[in-house]
Amino acid sequence: MTTSTLRALYHASSKHSGYQLLADSVAPLLPDVTPPRSRHERERLAYLLRHVDVRGAHVIDVGGNTGFFSIALLDAGAARVTHVEGNAAHHAFVREAAHVLGYGDRLDTRHEYASFTRGALPRAHGMLLLNVLHHLGDDFGSASLSREAAKARMLAPLRTLAHEYHWLAFQLGFNWKGDRHEPLFATGTKAELIEFVRSETSTDWTIDAIGIAERRADGLVFADLDEANIARNDALGEFLNRPLFILRSRHVAAGAIG
Repeated sequence: MTTSTLRALYHASSKHSGYQLLADSVAPLLPDVTPPRSRHERERLAYLLRHVDVRGAHVIDVGGNTGFFSIALLDAGAARVTHVEGNAAHHAFVREAAHVLGYGDRLDTRHEYASFTRGALPRAHGMLLLNVLHHLGDDFGSASLSREAAKARMLAPLRTLAHEYHWLAFQLGFNWKGDRHEPLFATGTKAELIEFVRSETSTDWTIDAIGIAERRADGLVFADLDEANIARNDALGEFLNRPLFILRSRHVAAGAIG
């Protein structure tokens, strides 16, 4: 494996190529790579780590792209990460980067689109499911679904996952398949999305925290939800209006792992 191979895999053309920053431990391997536009991976990671202790944990990263979160979680002390990615080049990039970094079997890479059926993925302490489910019918799943049927289908994995993982870090886009002409919520507000998650998952999950992007004088941060930041801020763009949920299972105890 050479850095040229890593570079080619990182830049392989796809819908989601150049989508993630390089993890801090990977960036020195490719010093000449121009970073893509930040989607504030570091700020979201910081919020997650404030609310979840990943030290010694096994975490599943679904839709892991080029591995920012997978590798950053290992660097933060996770015992093991399972990286799940349907794009072959992104999967290969993470596999090769893990080899170079010497992570061995601490980073398990799986080239697949998650089915979310019971037992399809290893049991673990927690899962990252960041901005995946609104691509149902596009990157995965049936394209013949109606928008309302797609919303119902998005809830099914959340209910299933509550029986397999103690915590879930979750984000959902406002638009079905990422298409602004197919809004999932009538008014497109954070309050509406939050109520959808809260009301439709309450029998399976408790909401431990909700992170909201705020632009402050010293930069952007994810802060806990409050009466001020719940308002939609169009100046931030659609992506940064997506709340970051930290959910705790009502079915799986904190120490459970398969």
